[in-house]
Amino acid sequence: MKNISKILIVVDSINVNDSSGSKANVALITNLNQAGFQLKVYHYTQKEIHLADMKCISILEKKGNGIYLLSRLQRLFSRWTGINLNPFLEGFFGFSFTFFNDTYSVVKAVRKEVNFEPDLVITLSKGSSFRPHYALLKFPQWHSKWMAYIHDPYPFHYYPRPYNWIQPGYKQKENFFLAVSNKAKYSAFPSLLLKEWMGSYFPDFLKTGVVIPHQLMEYALSDSKLPAYFKEGAFTILHAGTLMKQRNPKFLLDAYQSFLKRNPEAIKDTQLLLIGRGNYHKATIKQYESRISGLTFINQNVPFKEVLGLQNQASVNVILESKSEISPFLPAKFPHCVIANKAILLLGPYYSESKRLLGNDYPYWAEADDSIGIEKLITDMYLLWKEKRSRLELNRDDLKDYLSMGQLKKSIEKL
Repeated sequence: MKNISKILIVVDSINVNDSSGSKANVALITNLNQAGFQLKVYHYTQKEIHLADMKCISILEKKGNGIYLLSRLQRLFSRWTGINLNPFLEGFFGFSFTFFNDTYSVVKAVRKEVNFEPDLVITLSKGSSFRPHYALLKFPQWHSKWMAYIHDPYPFHYYPRPYNWIQPGYKQKENFFLAVSNKAKYSAFPSLLLKEWMGSYFPDFLKTGVVIPHQLMEYALSDSKLPAYFKEGAFTILHAGTLMKQRNPKFLLDAYQSFLKRNPEAIKDTQLLLIGRGNYHKATIKQYESRISGLTFINQNVPFKEVLGLQNQASVNVILESKSEISPFLPAKFPHCVIANKAILLLGPYYSESKRLLGNDYPYWAEADDSIGIEKLITDMYLLWKEKRSRLELNRDDLKDYLSMGQLKKSIEKL
């Protein structure tokens, strides 16, 4: 491939406040721009958002066509009857009418592109969308320069246990991703374990795959204020992010409760903050909240810069993964925890990308359900914090380099 100078990016959203996936995508786009590549970004955020020093085009939803009308009729039917037709329709067609209209809207917008002749085309997504990837299948002229970025396993039934959801239309979704693996010249993954995991289902990913981790990015936080529930000067353990069903905080809560019982002097100067939506665990957490001093649960989305401010001021940042044999995901917040330079309390399986990066000798790791082990780690960190707070700094220049714009540039130039 000739030297890469111009990159066309097709992305679901560049709104950093709507999901962790969008935060990761914006960091990747920003670092590509700062690395000196000329970018043009088509995004389906459906609102006007512009990133500094690059051309951003907001894709509008196409209305008035047959697919759009079918999607709205389906929505009205569900509203009037309480019957959700999506499982039946996706079981037959593979995807919802809304999905088809969204991808149609993306195709129509990108097809107007005639002046920008990219050397590389990158598709970025979030959650289980992968709409940009579906759209790029319609542009065979770009397949020889297409990099499909795969941020999570897909379809859902390829997630490792304990995730066990089988989507309607799973076979069509498999065929869709088989086509992506066959057609895209390059595939990219935020983690080595995810590349290997997806390659076990779609072998072409092992041939085309490169690892491009979620990116470090500097943010201006001088104007951000910490919320009133944050106790400045306290030993603060922070979990920031959505508590999905499979990310059970019970054992962390048990460990923190036992820690306070064994160290009652810590009650006055410690706090455990759980920030982000966690409706599935809400009742459980509320029970602990009534019993544990210093536990605060904010069950809502918190603005991105506020979360970054909390991560930078916390004593310990928690990465909580599911109880599993393997976790191939690299959490989107991993770079934020690295740049915050505070100790990371990693709760997850032995085989996880976060543990692989932190290293086998990293001291603050336990299985997610090992409350005794977690309590010991909290105690060790608290005693270090009492002795000298700087001893809880992460200080991992190797990770800063691995997640840096410089390494990203090298990865792209090697294609």
